Amino acid sequence: MMKYLAAGALALAGGVTMAETARVAPPVETAPVGGSRIDGGHVLTRADADAWLDGFMPYALARGDLAGAVVVVVKDGAVLTQRGFGFADIASRRSVDPARTLFRPGSVSKLYTWTAVMQQVEAGRLDLDADINRYLDFRIPPFEGKPITLRNLMTHTSGFEEAGRGQILADDAILPLETVIKRWTPHRVYAPGSTPAYSNYGAALAGYIVQRVSGMPFEDYIEQNIFRRLGMKYATFREPLPAALKPFMATGYDLASGDPKRFETVSMTPPGAASISGGEMAKFMIAHLDQGGPLLRPATAKLMHSPANEPLPGINRMMLGFYEQKINGRSAIAHAGDLQWFHSNLVLFPTERVGIFVSLNAMGKDAAAGVVRNAVVRQFADRYFPAPPARAPRDLPTSRQHAALVAGTYATTRTPVDNWAAMIGFATQIRVGTDRDGKLSVPAFKSIGGAARHWIEVAPFVWQAAEDGESFAARVENGKVTRVFYEPVAPFMVWDPVPWYRDSAWLLPLSGAALAIILLTALAWPIGAIARKRHGAKQTLAGRDLIACRAVAAGAWLVPLLLGSWGFVIARVTKLVTPGALILFNQIVGAPLFLGFAALTAWNMLLVWKGKRGWFPKTWSVLLLLSALTILWLAVAIHLISFGADW
Repeated sequence: MMKYLAAGALALAGGVTMAETARVAPPVETAPVGGSRIDGGHVLTRADADAWLDGFMPYALARGDLAGAVVVVVKDGAVLTQRGFGFADIASRRSVDPARTLFRPGSVSKLYTWTAVMQQVEAGRLDLDADINRYLDFRIPPFEGKPITLRNLMTHTSGFEEAGRGQILADDAILPLETVIKRWTPHRVYAPGSTPAYSNYGAALAGYIVQRVSGMPFEDYIEQNIFRRLGMKYATFREPLPAALKPFMATGYDLASGDPKRFETVSMTPPGAASISGGEMAKFMIAHLDQGGPLLRPATAKLMHSPANEPLPGINRMMLGFYEQKINGRSAIAHAGDLQWFHSNLVLFPTERVGIFVSLNAMGKDAAAGVVRNAVVRQFADRYFPAPPARAPRDLPTSRQHAALVAGTYATTRTPVDNWAAMIGFATQIRVGTDRDGKLSVPAFKSIGGAARHWIEVAPFVWQAAEDGESFAARVENGKVTRVFYEPVAPFMVWDPVPWYRDSAWLLPLSGAALAIILLTALAWPIGAIARKRHGAKQTLAGRDLIACRAVAAGAWLVPLLLGSWGFVIARVTKLVTPGALILFNQIVGAPLFLGFAALTAWNMLLVWKGKRGWFPKTWSVLLLLSALTILWLAVAIHLISFGADW
């Protein structure tokens, strides 16, 4: 997807020209223009940063069919530059104002929630290592004998499976945080502290705990203890937006050339409901870079910014809310965030006292927003904090042997496990293998340009991509791979080996073949009827043979229709819509249909083999039974046979 970042003067589709979409707000002069050269890179001054952004952002927006963006850079306790690009609203041609235009930073909102938690820790009302049930008015039982702590919540090691039900709601469906938290608790699938598994529910729990121990609604707490302390006027967690802020809200888009989208209402406020301008986000970054500023005492800020969980020695670590992002040999702390239409990234370089925030209000063509937001940070670091000269990494002699050991199928820990949505995890399993030279191959993790990465083993079971330095690693115990790590997300999610019975490497193609046989069986009934009618032939089957044939044909139509209905559910879920009634219908119909179809095909096979049939009907009856059993296996493995719409 590097094409989205290339310079060019091509027009966007839909009649919005590049000149219009790439409208640039003038730089805001809020900091001295001086700077210092670092490690041979460019001097980080406002003039140089503005020149770089002017050359990068307009073409990135145009090529990616993106509506608008804000980029803010802070340095040494002040705003170096804050820039708006493109449109906050295309129809009205309202440009992005970096100081006042509100963007939805998504999960960057969590940093405000975690800061609130640390304020309460500092006040002595919360203990990071106490059972969170101490602070709740409902009980979360222990899992494998271990309770959840706030440290678990802040490092995403609470053990909850992924939960996505109702994350984005219609405005009229807004519920109080207490109601949202209590209406359903995701299943616990990992022992607390054992497994990084990103959890929005966990962050919502933390916000609810702040609400309870502070004695004020979460939104009020954030306003009084963070926004007011920092003088943040164009910022809110409230949904719907307060009337005074509505005129400043950026409109969300799928594509800049497409239709505007409605305001996204986030059901659980603490994990992702913020609406904040770039200029106001700068104040928050400055506070954290200034040892907590007016928000936290220096010792508390240091604790929050220090490593709290290390999934594997040598790769990115999890802080208390922030996660580490190694860039050009430096340890930055960061958090990204995504809603459907808004995509953001915040990165702080504590040693250099520099921070950068970027947010976009469209998904863009081929999900260009994610590429652009990450490229802004990467190119910023390469320009101002380049890596020191070093020899090109060389493969260890063990690279091929270790790659062969790591080869297999893995599933992310951030996935539904014990409910119908486990099919999402099944569909997103990754395959690790070797290329024709015997070197590591991980097709799921491509370079920014979309090409396969070339992995070099730089330490035992630690590989580095030749293209961009990103890392892939494996944990090996007793000669077996127990977990793999992809460094950009390793602090808060990892990948575990898939049990053989749920391995998509064999189950997916086998299920495809089984479905093809079932569909051919379904089509054979009407085709045969048409052929008999056309040629005046009579039905040769009678009695139980005819009943079995017709029952199997009916099942052969119903099973693909049910699978198609599940496919529709997944399509809706990926758009953050959970069709609960359809899910329950599929579950009510699914169990008897999958089991009944397998039984019918077994009965049909017995009748075929007892009767005077030829080799083809007999062979086909066996294939049909095996196909029915394969689909039943799939349904059980990915919980299509289950009950309840929660996930």
